Amino acid sequence: MKKEKKPDNVVFNEDSQEYHGKLLPFASGVAAPKITPPDVTSWKNTNIIGANNQFKAKYEALQEAYNKLMDNFEYNNLVYNAKFSFEPIVGKEYHLYRAKDESTFLSLILPQECNFDYLGSFKLSADKTWQKL
Repeated sequence: MKKEKKPDNVVFNEDSQEYHGKLLPFASGVAAPKITPPDVTSWKNTNIIGANNQFKAKYEALQEAYNKLMDNFEYNNLVYNAKFSFEPIVGKEYHLYRAKDESTFLSLILPQECNFDYLGSFKLSADKTWQKL
């Protein structure tokens, strides 16, 4: 019992054993017009450039945010590793200096009132992180 193969131009479903050419959303006859997809190359190229520019802008924004975050991390690390013998108050300005032995210390003394090696001024925020001023 050999199954007879239908010609390619006949739309026949082997599973249901039915002709279903009339159910297709496109013409399936031999005399049907040729189906040619539209050329979307220029549309793709134009939109690829736009999409790539958008991704690049988002990447640069993320990179800038990351660099800012890392700077804040370094400042916090620098200040929290400095020597100080007082409890800093939120919102108050403090000044970071380098001592002669290369250690760092935090002080209330303004830079113009002393001759220490001034590294920067910082303010303690409510979330206990140091903000460089």
